[in-house]
Amino acid sequence: MRKEHYFTRHPIFRVAVIWIVEALALLLMAWLLDGIRIEGEYKFLTALAIAAVIGLLNALLWPILSYVLLPFAVLTLGLFALVLNGLIIMLASWILPDNFMVASLWTAILASFGITAINIIASTILTIDDDNSWYRNVVRRRAKKVVTAENAHIPGILFLEIDGLSEPVLEKAMAQGFAPTIKRWIEEGNHKLVGWETDLSSQTSASQAGILHGSNYNIPAFRWYDRERKAIVASSNPDEVARLEKEHSDGKGLLADDGVSRGNLFSGDAPNVMTTASTMKDMSRLHVTDFYAYFVNPYNFTRTLLLMFWDIVVEKYQFRKARKNNVTPILGKEKRGGIYPLLRAFTTVIMRELNTYTLVGDIFAGVPSAYATFVGYDEVAHHSGVETHDAFDALYKIDQQFARLESAAETAPRPYHFVILSDHGQSGGSTFKQRYHMTLEDLIRDLADEKFIVSGGGESNEDWGHLNVFLTDAVQNDDSASKRIVSRALKSRMQDGNVVLGPEGEEVETGEDTAETEDQQNLVVLASGNLGVVYSTTIEERLTMEALEFLFPGLLQGLADHEGIGFIMIRSEEHGAVVIGKKGRYYLAEDRIEGENPLAGFGAKAADHLRREDSFPNCPDILVNSFYDPATNEVAAFEELIGCHGGMGGDQTNPFVLYPSELQLDKEHMVGAADVYHQLKAWLTQLQQTEKIAA
Repeated sequence: MRKEHYFTRHPIFRVAVIWIVEALALLLMAWLLDGIRIEGEYKFLTALAIAAVIGLLNALLWPILSYVLLPFAVLTLGLFALVLNGLIIMLASWILPDNFMVASLWTAILASFGITAINIIASTILTIDDDNSWYRNVVRRRAKKVVTAENAHIPGILFLEIDGLSEPVLEKAMAQGFAPTIKRWIEEGNHKLVGWETDLSSQTSASQAGILHGSNYNIPAFRWYDRERKAIVASSNPDEVARLEKEHSDGKGLLADDGVSRGNLFSGDAPNVMTTASTMKDMSRLHVTDFYAYFVNPYNFTRTLLLMFWDIVVEKYQFRKARKNNVTPILGKEKRGGIYPLLRAFTTVIMRELNTYTLVGDIFAGVPSAYATFVGYDEVAHHSGVETHDAFDALYKIDQQFARLESAAETAPRPYHFVILSDHGQSGGSTFKQRYHMTLEDLIRDLADEKFIVSGGGESNEDWGHLNVFLTDAVQNDDSASKRIVSRALKSRMQDGNVVLGPEGEEVETGEDTAETEDQQNLVVLASGNLGVVYSTTIEERLTMEALEFLFPGLLQGLADHEGIGFIMIRSEEHGAVVIGKKGRYYLAEDRIEGENPLAGFGAKAADHLRREDSFPNCPDILVNSFYDPATNEVAAFEELIGCHGGMGGDQTNPFVLYPSELQLDKEHMVGAADVYHQLKAWLTQLQQTEKIAA
């Protein structure tokens, strides 16, 4: 486990080590690259002098250049920073023409990559802090303070979300040494850990809407069919998320009082946002200067690219090792090959680094509250498994960021509390298709009469969603040139101002333009983890159990009897919501069970969650939940993901909140994301009122 020792934190030691490392790196680059020459009787001493000049140029020029040219760095997605790195090295060669020669800008850029790579390796081996005092002092000086002398004594709160991590899995990760910062906070008595229970559906759009806005009404899944609009709603679509926020926000979101949103699906009504899906086109809340804390370090972007490259190598190695060792469950090349390693590196590295550095800037600015989502663990767990070393390694790297933020907060203009939480967990297991060699869509097609059209709506594509939000955010800034350039580059992948990369969703047959018989029905089947939702797109209102049994004889019981299905829910004209299992039925409105309880094993609140889902206008005609095996803690996702969330069963419904010990819980057991919102909001109010009274 990496632990920084006292002597490595000493400024003189750090400067000396980095100076020597960079001199050695320069000598290695001169040996590897024909376009670089270092002359002198004592080349190591010459390299020390060159490294000193480059360091001085970075210290004197980079803060100014990065501030003035920041829009270009953001516009080019960071590539302009590479050019500046090269220009600094070339400037050093012009200052020392007799000792240091660089053939071209391209050679200088390659040299900066080499120097950065060696610095990363040396810093890791010697346990030197990633954020040196020079960087922090520059950020501190440049930070646009939002804290005043009157409120500087009032603590701020950083709400840091680990997407997809359940409380039981966090406990295991701490025991195995993969969350040392969180474990230390608990062991020192500074923080307490408490679990909470998600709503149905247990996924990000429902949970974050509830946590950040206090309401997630009528969000039945990650993807569903909107009957009124006759369209599929995907939580990965920024336009749809913006519409959802408008529907659920009352202006009193978690971050409404001058808070900031970083890397989230919803904004929490924050006036300042970055890479937040719901606000992509709200120009008043986008600030290019928020990226300054990231670009002020001359080698941050180069470092990020190298870390991305390394993560791609690690993913390929991990996948090859898992296949060689016959690890099960495991996804195939179609899910972990191709472009997936790049998508994984984007979420595990770029999103993580941007969040961390931007939050450092927020801390030095003294923002009263911030909410940021770290998505790396969720992404890896989906593809590699919930409790695998691969997923825990991604968690460990997120935990490291908390230590960096904790260190930055020590010199902040106001005190800060850290609240770490998750929006849902994940449940593992082989997929439905792996187990039964068919998809849920295939099963329904087999059970329905062949004259009925059954179509799928694709998968949730969360990984593509993160990338699309980031690229769209880069386009939507106050420089109109950016829109023109990115629009040209991604011309075929722009829809209504949004970047849309990845598999395209299928169109839904509404039945309006068909010339089929009157009893023709079109069904759409959508998957959200181990939750499946089925809608008729021909009839505007929700189909009842009686209508379903008339139109599709044997479909309902056929679904319920399948060994991969735990239960289905439909609505009866006579009895209201009915849950059907293999050996029994649960009449939810009457709280009456016939035969065996189909919800046994799905949690004490399962019936309540389903009653709530049944009340939604967009509740599906048929809600399908996979089986759950408590002995193995497994479910079967209807998507090709071996770690999933969205339905019920297992750890996916058991996220957590880690909170400062001095704060008090209003409810011992929080059920539903709205409960979490009220608790977090209460803590913000509590701190402000307590400190005002004390003052």
